[in-house]
Amino acid sequence: QEHLVESGGGLVQAGGSRRLSCAGSGMSLDLFAIGWFRQAPGKERERVSCITSGGRTFYADSVQGRFTISRDKNRNSAYLQMNSLKPEDTATYYCATDLSGDCLWANFVSSKQGTQVTVSS
Repeated sequence: QEHLVESGGGLVQAGGSRRLSCAGSGMSLDLFAIGWFRQAPGKERERVSCITSGGRTFYADSVQGRFTISRDKNRNSAYLQMNSLKPEDTATYYCATDLSGDCLWANFVSSKQGTQVTVSS
């Protein structure tokens, strides 16, 4: 069954770093744009970052300069390197795919699992 598998979440102190991974299981991610979303309790899901199939990247203003998205087609995976973490980054992080390959936010299909990131102050 095709699905995405996120990993890398956990507890980190403010100012620390964490790297999230998103791996394709039973599916090749090569042609997809890969996006990261997050949702904190009581809040709406928020766009965080995405990378096109060609490698262009986009970031939400709230994470610009602190987070870096990348992909490794050989590993069929994408990553979100998160530096200078803040308590407001605490959320469940989900990766998602866009078959257009172009980071069209409305197209993204998200995983259901997610990985929890908690930033302590």
